[in-house]
Amino acid sequence: MEIAHVYTRKRSEFGRHCNFSDCPAKVCVDIQPDPSLADNFVLRNPVDACVQHGSEMSEHEANTERVEVESRGVNHVEGGWPRDINPQELEQTSRFRKKVEKEENYVNTITHLGALMEHCVKQNNAIDIYEEYFREEEADEFEDEAPSAKTINVIRDPNVTKRTATHLSWHPDRCKKLAVAYCSLEFQRSAEDMSFDSYIWDLENPNKPELVLKPSSPLVSLEYNPKDSHILVGGCYNGQMAYWDTRKGGLPVEVSTVEASHRDPVYGAIWLQSKTGTECFSASTDGQVLWWDIRKLSEPTEVLILDITRKELLENALGASTLEFEPTMPTKFMVGTEQGIVIACNRKAKTPPEKITSTYSGHHGPVYALARNPFFPKIFLTVGDWTARIWSEETKESSIMWTKYHLCYLTDGCWSTVRPSVFFTTKMDGTLDIWDILFKQNNPSLSLKICDEPLSSLRLQDNGCVVGCGSKLGTITLLEISSGLCTLQRNEKNLANAMFERETKREKILEARHREMRLKERARSEGQGLEAEEMLEESPQDALDRAQKEFFEVIEAELQRRARAEAQQPGSSKVKEHTEEEVVAQGEEGELPKYEGEEEEKDAAKEP
Repeated sequence: MEIAHVYTRKRSEFGRHCNFSDCPAKVCVDIQPDPSLADNFVLRNPVDACVQHGSEMSEHEANTERVEVESRGVNHVEGGWPRDINPQELEQTSRFRKKVEKEENYVNTITHLGALMEHCVKQNNAIDIYEEYFREEEADEFEDEAPSAKTINVIRDPNVTKRTATHLSWHPDRCKKLAVAYCSLEFQRSAEDMSFDSYIWDLENPNKPELVLKPSSPLVSLEYNPKDSHILVGGCYNGQMAYWDTRKGGLPVEVSTVEASHRDPVYGAIWLQSKTGTECFSASTDGQVLWWDIRKLSEPTEVLILDITRKELLENALGASTLEFEPTMPTKFMVGTEQGIVIACNRKAKTPPEKITSTYSGHHGPVYALARNPFFPKIFLTVGDWTARIWSEETKESSIMWTKYHLCYLTDGCWSTVRPSVFFTTKMDGTLDIWDILFKQNNPSLSLKICDEPLSSLRLQDNGCVVGCGSKLGTITLLEISSGLCTLQRNEKNLANAMFERETKREKILEARHREMRLKERARSEGQGLEAEEMLEESPQDALDRAQKEFFEVIEAELQRRARAEAQQPGSSKVKEHTEEEVVAQGEEGELPKYEGEEEEKDAAKEP
């Protein structure tokens, strides 16, 4: 038991007191006035006085260090067991469960909780708490909203020597991760200390890459496996193919041999639809398309040479600059070439020449992007030189729609994943253009200046709301576009389909007309050649007789024309007068009376 006693005292009763006392004033300093000093003063006129009513402030700068955040895992151990039971021993845990399940308290508790759970399940089945009641009103608001986009994140190349972000690939399951291939495509201009690394970024922690991929040569293309998100395949600058398993670290699991690989950089690497999910194919500017199985990268499973003359000569092959594959059309694929030609191929053809089914020529330079419309696979988009073009598989000679010629090169493009009439393009001046061809065709619906350096790559998330743009200096800019551009509009599919069909029909008519004109021109040139040959074989006397005959025919035709002209002059033609009875009688027979010279007038009227 604690005993406490409190003492209380006034403040004036303790401490040292102040000692004040009265004392007389005293002079410390005495300065006498000096009238002579007044002559040294100068009168200032006018007098400027500054008055500052606002508070004076100073500007300071502070350079803070970037905070690096690291994710760490937590190991949860199964608990709740008695001390004498080891949770790792299956026999002990099962014996304890049987013992508990026989207790009366356990049965009563489960019965009580079962009734509560049944009530909640019935309640969930009766009411859909996630039902949207006003979806139509929200759609109306989206239609009125002006097209816009906002930057949500910027990811920079962590290396001192910056490299181009050549390819982007979104994580197939959760769009919070982005794989980026970095490579300097300027031939023989790469620095000695330039890194070969590419990165996988976690958008929730963009300060530091989640995983560093370490290839033997810089990656030009990089793609996630849609069936297994831990697997990635990459095409290297030296032509090799490699694949990674993110569970095994940043080193490649296997790399193709140099002898069996491409001879040039791999600009396209795409996964195929297969049961195993291990097959892919690649294209390069060496003019080859190679099929691979990542379980055995020592050699390709199939080879196609892009020789449009169908002679299978590698020296005649066109270099591939981009590759396209639509999973809904598993046997077909398309290749964009450096020469501006798009090659449509069929993998299941019997012979290699038959695999090249058709070609489309429309660009003046390399085709940098090639993509099928996700809603209408027969419609595809190409980006090259100064334009983006929309093609139909049914028209080979010309595209059905195209953009205006821009002042700078276009570098990449893709379709929207949610709207059939919207596509994106990037340009060398660092601009991202978003086109809505149902809204207007002459100019983009939205044009954004992303950066000062050229944009090199473009990739849209599957939800169609976030687009990633890679630049020449390795900066990845993520933009969230407005809901109007990523929400399917009312009746948009039918309108887009009607527009594509209309333009396809128009191009078919123009193609048929041009084909007809070419045939006529060819026939005319052949006919002129035959006439020239006949004239060479003709004797001088025959030529003289023919010229004389043609001359007299012309004279006779002129005389007949003049005679008909004189007959049409007033007073020269003799008109036969008919009585009213004769006109009626002739009219009943179905024929009106004619006057002399009527037939000649009709013939003259037909002549020009």
